[in-house]
Amino acid sequence: MKRIVLAGIVTLGLMAAQTSFAQVQVGIRGGANWGFASKPEILDGLTSSLRPSAGPTGAIFLDVPLSEFVSFRPEVAYVQKGVMVREGFTFNAFNIPVTLGGKVAYQSHNVEVPLLFKFNMTNGSVQPYVILGPAVNYAVDGRVRTRGTGFLSTKPFDVDVNYGGMLSRWDVSAVGGLGLSMDAGVGKLFIEGRYTHGFTRQIQIPVININARNQGVAVSLGYSFPIGY
Repeated sequence: MKRIVLAGIVTLGLMAAQTSFAQVQVGIRGGANWGFASKPEILDGLTSSLRPSAGPTGAIFLDVPLSEFVSFRPEVAYVQKGVMVREGFTFNAFNIPVTLGGKVAYQSHNVEVPLLFKFNMTNGSVQPYVILGPAVNYAVDGRVRTRGTGFLSTKPFDVDVNYGGMLSRWDVSAVGGLGLSMDAGVGKLFIEGRYTHGFTRQIQIPVININARNQGVAVSLGYSFPIGY
């Protein structure tokens, strides 16, 4: 998988070198990612539902035209992924409702290389589009953050995650999304929403099949412009 990530990064340079600079666009985007995960059956009845964990995301990318309406869009992205569990209960103290509880969030910092195809719906100054393609993800580091909530709030307590063995750093996923771009100066301003579905089991335990896979919904704003302008 390391070779796949390196190939994706190298692709950014190769596509720029082999395609006319007048056509290729380079761009940046940034926004928020709401990471969540499929809940393993082994946890049914032991915890409440897994909740999304919000974090930042950003990327640099190329937009390489293949035809009038189709382009290739390789990216190198940062994504914060994770999931959160919130537990709590309420009781009456002197006829005053008091809530005690806590939340535990797993958060990972990831380098992701999506290799996407972009399909423009029109060729006008305003262009709705669809993006589809695979992505390879590598978790650089991670933490588990615990915090008391409700009547007795506490400061966050962080524990670093040790990857390797049971926890996988790598993930292969599919990406799909919708966007809207518009002419702005020499380039294009765009807003985009995407969904990422991971295929790699993130917890590897012999004999036991724990079906925990990364998922996420992201919203980004960005700008792209022709190389060589």
